[in-house]
Amino acid sequence: MNRQSILILLSVFCSMLTFPQSFEHKVEAEFDQPNNIRQYLCKVASDITHNSLNDIKNLEDWEAVREERHQQFLEMLGLQGKPFEGKRPPLNVTKTGSIQKKGYRIEKLYYESLPGLYVPANLYIPNGIKKPLPAILYVSGHAHSQKYNYQAHAKNFAENGFVCLIIETIQRGEVEGEHLGQESNGWFHWYSRGYNPAGVEVWNGIRGLDLLSEMPEVDKNNLGVTGISGGGSQSWYLPAADSRIKAAAAVAGASSLEGQIAQKTIDDHCDCMMPINTYGIDFSDIGALIAPRPFMIAQPNRDLYYSIVAVHTLFDKTKPIYSYYGKPENLIMKDASGGHSYGSKEELRPEILAFFLKELKSKNISPDKLGEIDTSLELSEEALKAYVNGVPKDDRTKTIQDSFVELASPLEINTVEQLDSYKNEVKAFLREKTFGAFPEKPASLDMRLDFISSSTSGNERKDYNFVSEEGWRLKLSLQTGQPTDNNQPLLLVLKNPNEERYESAALASGLKGKVIVAYFEARGIGDTGWSPSEQWHIRRASAWTGRTIASMRVYDVLRCLQALRSIPGVDTDNISILAQGEMAAIASYTALLDGNVKSLLIKDPPATQNVPSDPTGKGEAIEMLNCLRVTDLPQVAGLQFPNELVVIGNQPTTYDWTKELYNNLDRPGAYKSIQKVSQWLDD
Repeated sequence: MNRQSILILLSVFCSMLTFPQSFEHKVEAEFDQPNNIRQYLCKVASDITHNSLNDIKNLEDWEAVREERHQQFLEMLGLQGKPFEGKRPPLNVTKTGSIQKKGYRIEKLYYESLPGLYVPANLYIPNGIKKPLPAILYVSGHAHSQKYNYQAHAKNFAENGFVCLIIETIQRGEVEGEHLGQESNGWFHWYSRGYNPAGVEVWNGIRGLDLLSEMPEVDKNNLGVTGISGGGSQSWYLPAADSRIKAAAAVAGASSLEGQIAQKTIDDHCDCMMPINTYGIDFSDIGALIAPRPFMIAQPNRDLYYSIVAVHTLFDKTKPIYSYYGKPENLIMKDASGGHSYGSKEELRPEILAFFLKELKSKNISPDKLGEIDTSLELSEEALKAYVNGVPKDDRTKTIQDSFVELASPLEINTVEQLDSYKNEVKAFLREKTFGAFPEKPASLDMRLDFISSSTSGNERKDYNFVSEEGWRLKLSLQTGQPTDNNQPLLLVLKNPNEERYESAALASGLKGKVIVAYFEARGIGDTGWSPSEQWHIRRASAWTGRTIASMRVYDVLRCLQALRSIPGVDTDNISILAQGEMAAIASYTALLDGNVKSLLIKDPPATQNVPSDPTGKGEAIEMLNCLRVTDLPQVAGLQFPNELVVIGNQPTTYDWTKELYNNLDRPGAYKSIQKVSQWLDD
């Protein structure tokens, strides 16, 4: 029997049933939303790319929002609170050796970017300097032995009259720290921390510019930056962050978000290749912050990591901002042949040199007049080593991810007024910086009664579905008991990903006849589930578009509460939520944002969101962007006060704060610790 025949038979059968008049029954409605996470994320990414800068119609529009967007960009790098204004910590430059070459010398050194954070570097200085020279900061890509691997670039600049500082990343320098948090380690909690290694690299680059600016050999008004791959993305970030950079050339460092998600090129990228996307931006928004300063986007056409079309999209989206400044010629796109490189024939190298000669030295020389650029690696890794006497004992490179972004600490709260103030602060922060991707205009719920049945005892089951947001129609099943004229209290049970059959029913056992029990499957659970093998990609792709699996599920449950409150027979002031494990985190945030959940029941809740996951991505997906900057799970649960909070089974020690809160505010009876859900209503 084909699908159409089945639908016809179902329609005939359902027409014999009686449904509440407030809900239209239509079986076909169950199929009107794709419920496909890949399709959803591709559309979201496409919307971000195509909407980028669309609100800017002229220079006045841009200037009105530029500073705000600059601050948002710094925040997405985790640079809030860093000393951009006023005096910065001393660089404490330590020189460890010098190598004299024909026409230039190389100073081996390291500097202190933040207290205890050291940056190994090589400084190339031309011989015979008679007046300050332009300087270029070369930011390394993801090659190993970076000062060694990229030495030909610094040498070439020095031979052409530039001072060049080449700095190493925290990932693959002389001390190997961490870039691959989510990519390889399963450290998805970096999203919750609001941490991205790109921010550390940008700060180290900014301090490198400080070093150059303090040198008598350098003209601090003529600074440039360039690099490839990871250094290419830094060559977008740094000029957007620091206006001292007069010209920048980014090689194979970015493409449109639409291209990245649709083509899955993000799967091969380091975490540093996209900021924490709190405000839903694309790289064209970053490019706009560079305008109207000269900026070259250089890209090979067979790059494994970026399609040439997606890079051109960024160029096209950024170009109008340059035009508003009357400087369209300052944004340059250079294509090359070949894979992830400077071109199969190194053709981008002379283009970049000619660019900097023009913009920083006012010399107009055609690239084809510059001759062949030497790409040989003359000096050994050992010869270029900066830490010749060992790494400083207080170096924080390997652990900087634990302290670079300041996290919230649990507050001591002794009054309801203090709690209310804290709650308002947390909710305002979360709405802007954690749940900013919630739809501005909710879709119509389009509530449907999909199925109804009754047992021989008269107990009823009603299955509904509704549209959470465009693309998602989700299932909600109510065990209503026997019909009554009175509105009944309801317990919403959140199903878990990959749970066993009847697991949720067992969780809520013992409540039959006492409350309406509703079972809900948020996206990615049950009927809308996706393959576990896709979980790693989905977690990363979601975050790159400004959301997470957990934050999307919070929205789904909020919409579910809205749907429940529209169902006849439900006491809308007496709805509680029950969830366990991973979904306990979702339930806690939902209760906080909703503000009208009678009782919050959480079984075996996670102790914190500040915890690594499985490198395969198959662990608990409880990360939410930036949330740990303002709160953590025990505090979120505590903000259920003064309503009832019930912790079932294992109670992590972190919840001692939560219990103490209820005690301090004279509501000890509203905090319960029990072993079985059936004990909940015994009192």
